[in-house]
Amino acid sequence: MAGVTSPNLALAQTSDTHVVYLNQAWSPADRAAYYWGSQGSALVSYDIFIALEIAGTQDLFNTAANSDRYGLLTDPPDAKTNPDGLPVGIARAIVPAGQFKGDYAGMTCAACHTGQIQFNGQQIRIDGGANNRIDIVPWMRSLSASLDATLAEPARFQRLLKRIRARGKVDEADLRKRLKADADVVRAQVHESFVVPFPTGPGRMDALGSINNSFSAINTGIPENVRPTLAPVKPPFLWNAPQSAWVQWSGIANNPLPRNAGETLGVFSRYNLTAASPKDGLFETTSDVKNLVRIEELLRRLAPPQWPEAIFGKLDTAKVEQGAALFAQNCAGCHTTFPYRWSAALKEGKRLIENALVPQAVVGTDATQLDSVTFDPQPTMLTGKLAPLFKGQPIVSVGDMNVVLKGPIIGLAVKAAGPFSPEQLIEMNGYANFGDEPSAKPPVHSYKAAPRDGVWATGPFLHNGSVPNMYELLIPAAQRSKTFMVGRDFDPVKLGIDTSGKSGGFVLDTRLVGNSNAGHSFEGGAGKGIIGRELTDAERYAIIEYIKSIPNTAGRVTPYGNPDKPLLAADDPTFFNTKHPY
Repeated sequence: MAGVTSPNLALAQTSDTHVVYLNQAWSPADRAAYYWGSQGSALVSYDIFIALEIAGTQDLFNTAANSDRYGLLTDPPDAKTNPDGLPVGIARAIVPAGQFKGDYAGMTCAACHTGQIQFNGQQIRIDGGANNRIDIVPWMRSLSASLDATLAEPARFQRLLKRIRARGKVDEADLRKRLKADADVVRAQVHESFVVPFPTGPGRMDALGSINNSFSAINTGIPENVRPTLAPVKPPFLWNAPQSAWVQWSGIANNPLPRNAGETLGVFSRYNLTAASPKDGLFETTSDVKNLVRIEELLRRLAPPQWPEAIFGKLDTAKVEQGAALFAQNCAGCHTTFPYRWSAALKEGKRLIENALVPQAVVGTDATQLDSVTFDPQPTMLTGKLAPLFKGQPIVSVGDMNVVLKGPIIGLAVKAAGPFSPEQLIEMNGYANFGDEPSAKPPVHSYKAAPRDGVWATGPFLHNGSVPNMYELLIPAAQRSKTFMVGRDFDPVKLGIDTSGKSGGFVLDTRLVGNSNAGHSFEGGAGKGIIGRELTDAERYAIIEYIKSIPNTAGRVTPYGNPDKPLLAADDPTFFNTKHPY
């Protein structure tokens, strides 16, 4: 780091700008482990990724300028942690043995779940935040085009070969073979996984839909299982996620091991679903469970970011006090703040944060994700040659396909990473039900109301990023912007993103499928989507000032599983799910 300006801020010099790191209780070594720790993602051979040229040019694909073009965050190369200058969330994965033996580059959770706020020429890094500038589909399309061009153009291939040989020995025939295989993998993802009817824009992707396409169609060899990815969402922030009873916008995950292993399937780990049997390599994967556990441990001690007054200005304490009272009256039944509400005791007496799971019929926000094939209990997925694993059923639900196929994949990955003691397995599973015990069931067709600490740094808002700032979130839904520019600059007044077009030109149209900004409305009357009374402008800005003020302590990490004198959600009569149990 170039220097420390206060206990709450640290500066790091990159090649062309300053990055300010807030005190989120992580050291530089912690950040590096998160940014470039392998999860087993094996998208492209590592030597090819480092030496690849952008299609139509002789510029390298892996440069800070090209990464920034697609919203991947960059840090300067570091001889120990990132010698080749990979962007944040692109990691090296070395698979030492098995059918996927090799040296790969691939995406990790840090690519989407690391935020950066741009303000007055400064870049403020938000670890575990939402990357509201990443544009995965265009990045993947450019990578695919670059691989295909290198296959098709002899001169381009020879330049690739020369660059790789400058780093070490490589067999030309083997390189060409790997290049073709990598190009096929990426091309399949572009055309079959990310089936988008229109650009989703920066900071949004239909993660569950694309994972399902990759898992149920590409890797099973059953292209009929491909579905359009119509439900773009923004990446959730990750502080307090390990401490929460349910995660994901839809509140579907209560166990970190299958959640994180399933995430690696979406960020391009390789796995076999076509072999005849496990003896022949069925269920083998590159997913790195050992490092997934390390990353989960890191996230358990990640603090929400505190508002940096030195950059954005002093808080108005009178407004904060007024906003706190308004928040308690209008928001706290669903959205918790420190010290949070807690669950009943789980295994080993551990407790997790309980956040409201609110039916879509109540909150009224876009239902496209909940109506997607991912949540459809009806049989929709063909099983093909895998039918014997499903007792001969030719068609099953997405849920059944996940249970039957992902279970053995995760089991093999755990075995490969082990051995683990029974106590370690309990902790790896987040003290939730696991193994052959019945799992807890989330409510149907509901969205999670996450904690608000640090949420000032995570605009745009709603699960699909359809509301540009906190101010618009607090007005009647019908008055919100129907379209707006998605910019990179931060708006510290309305608390969200720049919509002027000066720092980003993508137009988000809330009238398109999956983009609705309806619901979560503060207006007079009652009905679906109306969650509170209409507020005055002064009240809106008071709530915004309060949101800026939390957390009120820099670097405060929520105790994992062991809160001091916890308020139990079941004992709180104001809690939404106490009033409306699921």
